[in-house]
Amino acid sequence: MGIRTGNEYINALKSRQPEIWLGGEKVTDVVNHDVFRQPIKEIAKLYDLQHDPEFQDRITHICSETGERANNSFLLPRTAEDIKARSEAFEVHARATFGLMGRTPDFLNTVVTNMAGNPWFLDKYNPDWAKNLIEYYNYIKKNDLFLTHAIINPQNDRSKASYEQEDLFTHLGVVEEKPDGLIVRGAKMLATLAPITDEVIIYSFPGFQPGDERYALAFAVPVDTPGLKLLCREQMQDGTRSVFDHPLASRFEEMDAVLAFEDVLVPWNRVFMYNNVEAANLLYSKTGINQQPAHQSGVRGYVKLEFATEVACKLADSIGVDQYLNVQTDLGELVQNVETIRALLRVAEQEYETMPTGEVRPAAAPLETIRGMLPKMYPRAIEVMQIIGAGGLLMSPTAADFENQELRSHLDKYYAGREGVSAEERVHLFKLAWDLCGEAFGQRLLQYERYYTGDPIRKRAIFYNQYKRNKQFTSVEQALAASPPLKKQVTKAK
Repeated sequence: MGIRTGNEYINALKSRQPEIWLGGEKVTDVVNHDVFRQPIKEIAKLYDLQHDPEFQDRITHICSETGERANNSFLLPRTAEDIKARSEAFEVHARATFGLMGRTPDFLNTVVTNMAGNPWFLDKYNPDWAKNLIEYYNYIKKNDLFLTHAIINPQNDRSKASYEQEDLFTHLGVVEEKPDGLIVRGAKMLATLAPITDEVIIYSFPGFQPGDERYALAFAVPVDTPGLKLLCREQMQDGTRSVFDHPLASRFEEMDAVLAFEDVLVPWNRVFMYNNVEAANLLYSKTGINQQPAHQSGVRGYVKLEFATEVACKLADSIGVDQYLNVQTDLGELVQNVETIRALLRVAEQEYETMPTGEVRPAAAPLETIRGMLPKMYPRAIEVMQIIGAGGLLMSPTAADFENQELRSHLDKYYAGREGVSAEERVHLFKLAWDLCGEAFGQRLLQYERYYTGDPIRKRAIFYNQYKRNKQFTSVEQALAASPPLKKQVTKAK
């Protein structure tokens, strides 16, 4: 099949009936549901980009094994040109959503590609695991499927390991082995966009200890697998509000869900890891899924930060406050943050690492630096936007107000911006900003940016410890060597 269209993606959603729960009700028609309708259309647009002559050669390639086109996110880089091809695809997808959808299809395509591209790791534990993963990679690439993932345990008693929870299967684990597969029970989060995806892949962060064996597993199943419940969080928008009033929230709501597995059968050919603490702890580092997907999230984060910065700049310009030094200083800070992330991406892409397998990976240190900086830079952009907009962010009329002829002249007079900016233009811009910095939709984006890669404090500590372990500190040694040592003290005998 190769690359699919937006309509083919939507038809695939119509053909399935996953068990989706939202607001206490079971969703039976996800494609036409108010909350999911518009986000589905936005994802469909991404699939259509693959067939657009303007973008096709920039985001897809001809697969040498099948002769069919595939998205560049399915490309395991072997050259610097491959890294650039993936980077461009990541950026095209991110710009189509302003970086606001963190789990577009290209993200998990990259994860599975790297797992399958390093079969030697799983092969040494169980050859069937490596074989299953390669077959799964070929399957999702051929059918251009959209995956979600859930890799975090629910926030229950974090002071206890999974096997110490009150219920042994609070966290997702294996109940028993059957001739046709594993029976799994328990929950995982945070499955972003799960209700509008094709499949879910499960794996976990490192950190397993002896006793965690039943929880050390990786597998993939269709999102409509019997026994799998998708428990959605409260929606950030109801799907019925005016696009004028909510130009972002009405389009880019990324639903998140807890996945509850109630004795779900995972066929043996979909099992990628099971009952092995060591393999689970090494999966990230050995297969590169801590590094290659960081390239995608770095590009996406760059686009998102740039967009938020542009909104803040336009906001200031619309009411003429960017003539003031303090505002210029704040906006200059945001622009420099954007340039910092862009520079780090280019360094990562140019100073790539070549692995023994022939795979090339963007340099790890710049990507990890992005992961450490974005959780602070994006909230700062939102804070500046809130400061610039001030009370005006709280006082916008609605599209219905502008359409009322009795009110229109008053609105045109009292809501106009600086010279040349009409009331309608200023209000529309302020509404765009409010979606980002004030609405529940925007606060979810803020929280997502803080924690999308895990605990930022722990991640930075890990980064430092790796730096210390690998660094020789030769400059310090050279500086000390250039100064004369202290003369030895001679102790005279009495």
